[in-house]
Amino acid sequence: MNKVINTLFNPKVRSRTISFLVVIAAYVILTLLSATGHLSRLFTSLLVPVTAYIVAAIGLNLNVGISGELNLGQAGFMSIGAFSAVVVSGVLQAAGVGDILRLIICMAAGALIAALMGWLISIPVLKLQGDYLAIVTLAFGQIIMSLLNNSYVGIDSKGLHFAFVNNTIQMEQGGRLLISGPMGATGVGIASTFTAGFVLVLIALAVVYNLMYSRSGRAIMASRDNRIAAESVGIKVSQAKTLAFVTASCLAGAAGALYALNYSSFAATKFDFNNSILLLVYVVLGGLGNMTGTVIATTLLVVLPEMLRFLQNYRMLIYAIVLIVIMLVSNNEFLRLRMQMLRTRLKKKGAEADE
Repeated sequence: MNKVINTLFNPKVRSRTISFLVVIAAYVILTLLSATGHLSRLFTSLLVPVTAYIVAAIGLNLNVGISGELNLGQAGFMSIGAFSAVVVSGVLQAAGVGDILRLIICMAAGALIAALMGWLISIPVLKLQGDYLAIVTLAFGQIIMSLLNNSYVGIDSKGLHFAFVNNTIQMEQGGRLLISGPMGATGVGIASTFTAGFVLVLIALAVVYNLMYSRSGRAIMASRDNRIAAESVGIKVSQAKTLAFVTASCLAGAAGALYALNYSSFAATKFDFNNSILLLVYVVLGGLGNMTGTVIATTLLVVLPEMLRFLQNYRMLIYAIVLIVIMLVSNNEFLRLRMQMLRTRLKKKGAEADE
């Protein structure tokens, strides 16, 4: 037993173990509260969206914290996964596929299509650095939103029908629109569950941590720290950064699919520029490269505006003030030194206990 504990809490993998324990503990507690009726309807409705945003934020942290590339298009990849899932879900519903299998297939489809788009975008985008990369990824997100705002997709017994800008789709009686231009996705068959979101968060953490601790992950971090030095020892920087970018896109696509199948309808504007900035805020407040912090920060910052809803016009003002206070505290040199001293003491006590 001691050997297992020492392995799990080895300094090299301690952060991974803590991340999984935090997520599992939160799932168990929230499931028990929901089953016993102690969780309000408001918080119950937020369970799936929170898990979706956590997965997208974990992917973005891989981009920003591990790879060192400022990506402002994560919401765009979420929208690709979401609308891909809506179309796939419509086809599967017509074929009579059950909800659980439909959700799994839709999340896989959303992840694959978003990863493919991420790979295509990465070819020109990752030749840029710094602010230029941020601007291009931001533009990509806006382009995707505009395209989806002008897309129409319907389904009937003859299959799928597509139109762009104007709704020229003519369907048989009984056919229905899956995507209706500015109105977004309509008539989506709800299939997402909190358990599915929990499993997806665990998968996202496993993917990111395994990548971080692998040879490819070390190459990504070496490319982030010093591009010239990394190239001098034979690391293919472009491939390393592309791997991080595509993985982040894949996770965002899966998160978008999970989010999409939690609502009967939603618009493409849900995944606008503001959403990308919010995801970046979750990552920054949680700590760059800190997946546990990302999980906690995302949960708190998604739930906080809803908790303040009773204040109506003042809730977003309070939300902004809380963000500013957190940033000031987290960047306080005195508090940072105190935390470092506390960590050092805990490590010494742990080493003495092992001896």
